[in-house]
Amino acid sequence: MAENKKTATLSFGDKTLELPIYSPTAGPDVIDIRKLYAQGNVFTYDPGFTSTASCDSTITFIDGDKGELLHRGYPIDQLAEKSHYLEVCYLLLYGELPTADELEDFEARVTNHTMVHEQMHNFFRGFRRDAHPMATMVGVVGAMSAFYHDSTDINDEYQREVASVRMIAKLPTIAAMAFKYSIGQPFVYPRNDLDYASNFLRMCFSVPAEDYEVDPILARAMDRIFTLHADHEQNASTSTVRLAGSSGANPFACIAAGIACLWGPAHGGANQACLEMLRNIGTVDRIPEFIARAKDKNDPFRLMGFGHRVYKNFDPRAKVLKQSADEVLELLGVENNETLKVAKELEKIALEDSYFAEKKLYPNVDFYSGIILDAMGFPTSMFTPIFALSRTVGWISQWKEMLGDPQLKIGRPRQLYLGDTKRNYVDVEER
Repeated sequence: MAENKKTATLSFGDKTLELPIYSPTAGPDVIDIRKLYAQGNVFTYDPGFTSTASCDSTITFIDGDKGELLHRGYPIDQLAEKSHYLEVCYLLLYGELPTADELEDFEARVTNHTMVHEQMHNFFRGFRRDAHPMATMVGVVGAMSAFYHDSTDINDEYQREVASVRMIAKLPTIAAMAFKYSIGQPFVYPRNDLDYASNFLRMCFSVPAEDYEVDPILARAMDRIFTLHADHEQNASTSTVRLAGSSGANPFACIAAGIACLWGPAHGGANQACLEMLRNIGTVDRIPEFIARAKDKNDPFRLMGFGHRVYKNFDPRAKVLKQSADEVLELLGVENNETLKVAKELEKIALEDSYFAEKKLYPNVDFYSGIILDAMGFPTSMFTPIFALSRTVGWISQWKEMLGDPQLKIGRPRQLYLGDTKRNYVDVEER
């Protein structure tokens, strides 16, 4: 906890309370209201927790006005340009960039855990073939505690470490298996001679009948998508993981809870919604019609993939991913893909139109990630599972940090009760 040097005075009725103020290393000051109920018999009302800090953290910082995202102090654009996903995983988990030996050891530990228990194949076959991959992911990850019960004791530091590495290693395998199962193809086992992103692409797109070579441009784009989605502070799914973890739930259950929360279209489904919008537009000649609708205050339509709730300026992740999107589209071409042609033209208009600049409705990370994943051949149903496997390391880092917090308490929000006051029961014959 930051050092307390200031106080805020709160007066109501005949009471006056002095509340500590803490100054973080970055961001606005924070008023500590933990004793507000005990001392004042009142509590705060903050739907959506938009003005409430639920924890202190040293992992990720966002400045939405500046368009800044830092992991352990390192800007996301530097990490995406110069680093790679597993190195960022190490940074998030352990707080510092690894030495060459530390990185080699970490990559080896992850690589050696990529296979899943063979009996899990039977578990997959219990789902309908047309099940959404996210439904499968929630079920399979939640069931990992039944397969890996030697790493569920949250009070054992070694078991926490093993569970962390297992999930980072196995989520790509589980996501790829969910994809293969949904399209009726055989599961593809991971290979230890491939990097993290290449291994995932091979598990998704290779078949036993022929060899499959991963294009390095596609692997780099995939790695960037993983990196740019690794963590994003106290968002809905991260808060869900922390809330579940505060009860002492095992790590696999906590991550399954995070995946379930991420499934919501307002959270992890944004890039899927963006692609569906592009397909709804259909052809380039219809773009002006939809631009006009977006500008019409009386029309509920809004352009998906533009602007961001947190970033009031350009999404720093989008700047990096735009480069990968351009590289992927150049490699794969867009001539025969009307959706991608619409995306490119819509991006051009949005970056040049004064209306979008004034409203700060710039293309965000969901816009570019959706374009890339669609061009690679992923169906929209796989967009959120890919987001989930990317975010797993962030969830785990936040979960581990929470368990090490001496101030940890089980999450228990208050409510503003507006229901009936006490009523006496009436026998059914008298109603």
